[in-house]
Parts: sequence; structure tokens; C-alpha cells
Amino acid sequence: MSNKIRRLSRMLLECQSNDKLCVIRENQAELIVIPVLLVGVFVIVLSVILWLHYRNWRIKQQQAVAESEEKVVVPVSEDGKSQGKANVSDYTSIQLSEMTTDCLLRTAALTLKELEIPREKISPESLEFIKNGSFGRIYRAELAATNPGKTQLVILKALQEPATSHEMKDFLERIKFHQFLGPHENIVKLLGCSVTQMPPYIILENASNGNLLNFLWTCRRDVMTMDGLPFDITERQVYKIGQQIASALDFLQQKKLFHGDVAARNILIGHDFTAKLCRLGLAYRNHTCGPSTVTHTVPLKWQAPERLLKKPPSIKSDIWSFGILLYEMITLGAPPFPEVPPSDILQHLDRRHIMNRPSSCQPAMYSIMKSCWCWTPTDRLSPIELIWQLQAAMKTSNDQAVLQVPELVVPELYADVAGIDLGDLTIDYTVF
Repeated sequence: MSNKIRRLSRMLLECQSNDKLCVIRENQAELIVIPVLLVGVFVIVLSVILWLHYRNWRIKQQQAVAESEEKVVVPVSEDGKSQGKANVSDYTSIQLSEMTTDCLLRTAALTLKELEIPREKISPESLEFIKNGSFGRIYRAELAATNPGKTQLVILKALQEPATSHEMKDFLERIKFHQFLGPHENIVKLLGCSVTQMPPYIILENASNGNLLNFLWTCRRDVMTMDGLPFDITERQVYKIGQQIASALDFLQQKKLFHGDVAARNILIGHDFTAKLCRLGLAYRNHTCGPSTVTHTVPLKWQAPERLLKKPPSIKSDIWSFGILLYEMITLGAPPFPEVPPSDILQHLDRRHIMNRPSSCQPAMYSIMKSCWCWTPTDRLSPIELIWQLQAAMKTSNDQAVLQVPELVVPELYADVAGIDLGDLTIDYTVF
């Protein structure tokens, strides 16, 4: 090796400046290595560019496939046993393109098995058609109770036939949402479901006295009976219902939800004068997609100012509507803001105008109403604060004087003044 180095050094010393062949011979190593390095760098750069291009192409292909395939979400509870403990992260996705309604039912039979009530426990002879709901027909029926020979009246909400995969998916997801929600004594109770065959049923408790608004109207003209006994509405009864609905709102807030449409027409009255909040469709939408997606039209006169201004609703929006509910109850079902056309309600509220105290309303209750009607949402009461104020006021409330309003209600006129659809005044046995 040393001999080669000495020989090369001697050659370099012997080269003349004008001997080009000698110079080339001296630099032949550099002339070979440098082009090879350049070619190698070019190949590497080209490979990186091609790999990046291929990766972007693959991503676009996957996105295109994902967008073209519709998905159905089948909720699965956390431990498969405990009702009301599932959360959004427990949902498993199944490609709708691979599923038929029969397959959806089979999947639901597994995920909802703890709610499943055998179809043979429902007496087909007892089916009584009530009305057509948003998903299909609604019936009253007899369900075999746990005690042999005993039955109980229930409400069946059926999915219309034929049903698309989308309709079936939505129907089943709402059952699972109510399972996630869990039971509360002042929310319409989901007794179970029957989804092993068509049509699938949602099985609800029967609220024997219908919705609160119709109940209030009936109190204007007749002596009501509750469980076979004469019953009259007093100021204390208004507080009692108010506490029950405020308790339901507090329950929803604990679940990070809101109702979105608190009103007398959306409350059912069960036995022992128990109030049941129903129509939880907006809560379901909030739970699955977030509050900004809640765009369902709610009658304007029950909406808080921020909702009229197209801002996302919240539990504080429900508190505003709760104040309207107190007004409805103390007036036995009068429409709110009777002197203001529905289209002018935002302009009216923007001037900081609220409703005057009704003649049948004592100052303590009107003070609670005004606490609900603060323009700024953060200034309004929370559900638990509302419960405390209602409990305190109830202690000194009148339980003797019967609320009386001589004028009877004409539903068509009421709907026009209140700015609601006449169809919303009918009893709707649904949790959605």
C-alpha cells in the first residue's frame, strides 16, 4: 500500500502543467465517484417524490371510499350489563352498505338484549291506535306484568313499514340514547323494546292524564279527577310540578345535555300528579352531534333571546323556557306574550320587555319567573338553584284557593296567538 502511495506521489510531481493526459490520470478517481454520487442522490430524491405522491393518492382513495360508504352506529354499553352507563366512545361502527334492515335488527337484538321484551307479552287484541307519530304508528296496549295474570297499560311506538336502513338506524339509536340517559322519575320512562321482528317497538310507560297543556285547559271547564278522586289545581300544585320539571332539567344537565323545548305541551301527567318531561329529540341531537347542530324549529315565544339570535342552545335556554312554563301553569294554559305577534317577539325582548304578572300569580312566583328571564344567560338560575327557590316559595304557597280562569280555550285561536302548529297540541306519547 505504501509503495502505491509513493508511486502516485511521484507521478503527481512528474506531471507537467501542459500534460492534460497526466492530469486526467491523476483525477480519474474523482471523475468516477462524483457522477456516481450525483446519480445516487437523484435516484433517492426521485424515490421520495414518488413515495409521497403514492401516499397522497392512497389517502385520497381511502377518503373517497369512506365518504361513499354510509355507516350505522350501534351503541354498546360499557360492560354490556349496566343500563344507562354507556357513552359515545362505546359506539361501534358498522358499514350500512353491508347491512339490511334484517341485519340491523339482529345486531340490535344483541346490543339491546337487556331491554328486550318478548313480543308474546304484548296482547295483540289490546292494541288501540292513538295516532301517527314521527316514526310510525303509536298504540296503547296491555303488557303482561311480572306477576302472573296481571297486565299494565303501555304505549307502543312502532317503526313504519317498509323502513329504510336510515330510518331503522335512527330508530334504534334513539332507543340506545334513552338507555344511556337512564331512568328518572320525571322523564317519560322507557320500559323496554321489542326489536327481534318487524315492526320493532319502543315500549313506554302510559301517562294516564295526557299532556299538561290539555290538562290545564280541562281544569278551566271541569272538575278534574286524579286516580278517581276530585282534583283541583292550586298555587302549591304549580310549585310541585315546577320542582319536578326542574329536577328533570338538573338531571339532563348532569348528563351534559339540555331539553331545548320546555313547555306545557311537552310534559305528560301520570298518576299522583307526577309530571314527566317528554320529547327528548333535541337532547338526542345534542348528545350525538353537539349543540351547534340543534336546528329544529321551536315555537318562538318559548325561546330564549340567544336562541332567537341563532346561537347554540344550552341548559340556561331551558331555564328561560321554564319561566314561560310557570306562566302557562298559573294561567291554566294561556299563550305567552298574547299581545305580541310571534314574528315580533325578538324585537319585543330586545327592548327588555317581559310579561306582566298575571292576576292569579303571587309576587313570590313572579320573582322566580323574572329570575328565569334575565337577558344574559349566565345571570339566570341554574336548575338546582331553581329547585331551591321553588322549595322555599312552596312553603308559604296557597294550597286552598283553586286556580280559576272562566274563559275556555279555542285551540285554533290559541295556536295562532302562540305561534305553534295546531298538530302540536295533541297528545304525543313519545320520548323523542
